Amino acid sequence: MAIVEKVIEAPPQQVFDVLADGWTYSDWVVGTTHVRGVDDNWPQVDARLHHRAGPWPLSLQDASTVLACDAPHRLVLRAGIWPAGEAIVSFTLDPLDGGRTRIRIGEDFVAGPLHRICNWLNDVVLRLRNKETLNRLSDIATRRPSNR
Repeated sequence: MAIVEKVIEAPPQQVFDVLADGWTYSDWVVGTTHVRGVDDNWPQVDARLHHRAGPWPLSLQDASTVLACDAPHRLVLRAGIWPAGEAIVSFTLDPLDGGRTRIRIGEDFVAGPLHRICNWLNDVVLRLRNKETLNRLSDIATRRPSNR
């Protein structure tokens, strides 16, 4: 499993508000190029976010489904990127002193060809991708008004 963490200069609720806004995922999730639709009950369990991933014209249409949500501390998704496979993506948010948040993202392929060839190279690529994903998430979260 590829795990990356970052400290964000915003409280957990402010960071989680970005996770709870499915329409922003193409702004901060590296590889997601377009959000096609978001269920009204996002991010409740079983809600889906419909997206496109990858460069046009090779981009793939799929969806991500919420497996667990404990706002503002945890969100777990099953991210589809078929025909490449599916991954479980877990966001964990821990409050820190000074209104900051330590966010951790863990990602692991669980189905499809990428699951079968899962190796250290996949983890390296996922870590690099998710480091940039958290940088983008931080940029958006720190520019939102605080809900303190």
